Amino acid sequence: MEASAFMDAPRTRRRFLRSALLAILGLAIIFGIALYFRPLWAWRQTTQIWLRVQGIGSSYAQLGPYRIQYFVGGKGSPVVLLHGLGGEAGDWALSMPALMRGGFRVYAIDLLGYGRSDRPDVDYSIALQSDIVRQFLDRQGLERADFAGWSMGGWIALKFALDHPERVHRVVLYDSAGISFKPPVDPRLFAARTRQDLRRLYAALSPRPLHIPQFVARDLLRQAAERGWVVRRSLDSMQAGHDLLDGKLGAIHAPVLIVWGKQDALIPLSCGEEMHREMPQSLLVALPGCGHLAPVECRRQTLADTMRFLRADVALVGELR
Repeated sequence: MEASAFMDAPRTRRRFLRSALLAILGLAIIFGIALYFRPLWAWRQTTQIWLRVQGIGSSYAQLGPYRIQYFVGGKGSPVVLLHGLGGEAGDWALSMPALMRGGFRVYAIDLLGYGRSDRPDVDYSIALQSDIVRQFLDRQGLERADFAGWSMGGWIALKFALDHPERVHRVVLYDSAGISFKPPVDPRLFAARTRQDLRRLYAALSPRPLHIPQFVARDLLRQAAERGWVVRRSLDSMQAGHDLLDGKLGAIHAPVLIVWGKQDALIPLSCGEEMHREMPQSLLVALPGCGHLAPVECRRQTLADTMRFLRADVALVGELR
């Protein structure tokens, strides 16, 4: 019996390996099919798995009637990351691990209507999103935090700093909206309806726009058809002008770092320069060769400047130059 069992051991191992390889092959085929037909879903799942490996988990917070999805990880001073129009928390996937390793506890929120958060029938105003941020801080027990906002997220961070100055330690803005200007392109491209719309949008976002494969474009347009109404509702609220911050930014006294892509064709550098003038305690860093996607296109420089700013005992104008 013992000899027979010994002889069967290699055979058993071969069967196990064969079964494992078949299972892996089956999973690869399923993932390949999902990648082709639902590439955005596959990207989100891959991002979430990768972040979990980095020690960053995802969860939900119930804020009144609304459920908000967020990523969180790390220990140390809290940093809240706010994405832009049409974006989601996963847009910060390349920044979160670095900030976490730098000694921060990082929170990246799917704003109301975006990502995996609820999409109720509301106005999606900057004021509403700012109040969502307040409720989120209350839910997490955070009395005060640093904030980093990208595009629309920067506008929300500035609005929050004006409404709740005691809860804001420092603010980092990346190509931020918030003050009036004449858009060089139609912002409704964020709710693209055609492949031509997508090409025009990506040309405005980056001076080096990537080629979008047809199967990815198809899924982007499908998602825009399902969720574009949230983007359009957000734009309607923005363009109504009730939450514009022109002439109000001088009331912000928290240190502010303004990071801008010099080749931003969506929100021009002149907006960052105006914000810098209105907030004399701010720092302005303009990054050559980058457009509206500076946190991705110029990630190394953006992260280095952000870390130095958030770690500094005192933020002095010119310190990062």
